[in-house]
Amino acid sequence: MASVPDSKPNALPWIVAALAFLALFAMAAGRGFNARPSSTVDGSQNALPQAGLDDRGVAADEPGGGNVRAPDISGLSPQERADRLYNRVMLLASQGKVDSVQFFAPMALTAYQMLSPLNADQRYDMGRIGEVAGALPLAKAQADSLLLENPNHLLGIILEARLATLAGDTTALHSYERRLVAAQKVELPKKRDEYIRHQEDITNALQQARKSLGIKT
Repeated sequence: MASVPDSKPNALPWIVAALAFLALFAMAAGRGFNARPSSTVDGSQNALPQAGLDDRGVAADEPGGGNVRAPDISGLSPQERADRLYNRVMLLASQGKVDSVQFFAPMALTAYQMLSPLNADQRYDMGRIGEVAGALPLAKAQADSLLLENPNHLLGIILEARLATLAGDTTALHSYERRLVAAQKVELPKKRDEYIRHQEDITNALQQARKSLGIKT
């Protein structure tokens, strides 16, 4: 009788991701317990999954947002909670608030893990959270998973390029930039949901890739 090929998925990326998550959670917890009253962490009062955002997208702890009632998180779906926390972490990262990123990132990652099995959009979100929080093995696992399923997936290539930049690997970065420019001709017309949601990331990455490679638009 012919042997049946083993169809079990490779568990290594998830093992690496789990270890990275646990390390990140321990680091964030340590920061929280050791934080002084003058810590720059943006508020334990905003630590709930609504991520301190009101219905108009204004942060409650930012100017003009403090007097607006935050939404009732009991009515949010698991996906909505994950989305709110993702937006929160990305906003804090863009503002350079490292302590706050470390505070919220474990919550965001937990929210995404509750959505398993993850789709491509959710994997990219997790990868970006891992990237900005310093959980690089987790980010790498998500990028690898995206490209394993689709070697031309724009968000997977973008995530790999970001990680190459952090690692200072110029050779790998240029390789991913060339892949990105080539793949966008085929992938963008597909109008995947995750491409629409992360259109700004894709546009910025393509502009940077063309500039880096000396490609005139």
